[in-house]
Amino acid sequence: MIAMRMLMGDKARYVGLVIGVTFAALLMTQQAAIFLGLTTRTYSFVTDTPGPDLWIMDPEVEHVADSKPMLQTQLYRIRGVEGVEWAVPMYRAFAKLRLPNGKTRSCIITGLDDATLFGAPREIVEGSVEQLRQPDSILIDAAQSGTRLVWAGADGVERALGVGDSIELNDRRAKVVGTYRISPSFFWEPTIYTTFTRALTFMPQERRTLTFILVKLKAGADAKDVAAGIRASTGMSAHRPEEFKRLTAEYILTKTGILVNFGLAVGLGFLIGMLVTGQTFYHFTLDNLRHFAALKAMGASSSVLVGMIVAQALLVGLIGYGLGVGGAAAMGGVLDAGGLAFHLPWSLLVFTGVAVLGVSVCASLLSIRRVLVVDPASVFKS
Repeated sequence: MIAMRMLMGDKARYVGLVIGVTFAALLMTQQAAIFLGLTTRTYSFVTDTPGPDLWIMDPEVEHVADSKPMLQTQLYRIRGVEGVEWAVPMYRAFAKLRLPNGKTRSCIITGLDDATLFGAPREIVEGSVEQLRQPDSILIDAAQSGTRLVWAGADGVERALGVGDSIELNDRRAKVVGTYRISPSFFWEPTIYTTFTRALTFMPQERRTLTFILVKLKAGADAKDVAAGIRASTGMSAHRPEEFKRLTAEYILTKTGILVNFGLAVGLGFLIGMLVTGQTFYHFTLDNLRHFAALKAMGASSSVLVGMIVAQALLVGLIGYGLGVGGAAAMGGVLDAGGLAFHLPWSLLVFTGVAVLGVSVCASLLSIRRVLVVDPASVFKS
């Protein structure tokens, strides 16, 4: 109780301490959440493709957008591996599209198995996946602002491409029969879904036309054992969805400067918080040194004094943590509504809590040392 009254008695320093920890918690949480948001977007296509137990691909594929097609004969070899219930092809490649007003842009064509249409988006906004069986039909993204296809007509008014509109894909006509909604992607090109056979007609003829093979396992089959069997018998890579996500995320993190940039920002937040809080807390302790000396003169042990300082630091840390994380979550809601990456899992809250605890402990170390060496007799000196 005495420690809390001492802490809150100096309102200016108390507010300064809370602000320092709040800023550190806010910066660490916000930057880490943006980093995690960008990371999850790198493999959003895998997340939004429901159903497969294994993804089969060329062994040189490094991430989900890395297209290294296989021969179609691999599909039949995969179907013959023990433990495989069934396997379907998927085509995925970059293409050029031409909007109704003549403007062009890049896109990603995804071709689904003609018979099953397995791998289609979960959420269809307009139309249906079954309508892909119509001639020249495609599905387009309806939600993402960055990948939404917008064009201006002769009247100059912009509107989004929708059901019933026609575009050109590599100079071949395609008709929009539906729209879908998926998670925002790290890659800015819009994704267009169609059937596997039709996707091949949109693209230049090549000998290798299989980008991925999606596999469903038999009941009771172990994914690791089947994946090992596929690698041994075909030479292709086989990854469970979580493994493929990790492969993609690791490529982006190790081959770009994203990890370093956000790591510096998080580290800077910790350092600034520690310096500001440590300096303020130290001066707060100096200003109250006579009170600690008086307590020591009245018989208070060193452990009691250390406990008082630690309690003060933990209270400041707890309040600053709550305000910082709350502010980061509020900013995250604004960022997420604007289409920017932001992902705040419970594990990040734990990480920030541990970091703030570290800031509070570090801030109290110098103060503890100063209190432990104070002379109790100094309280009686004029």
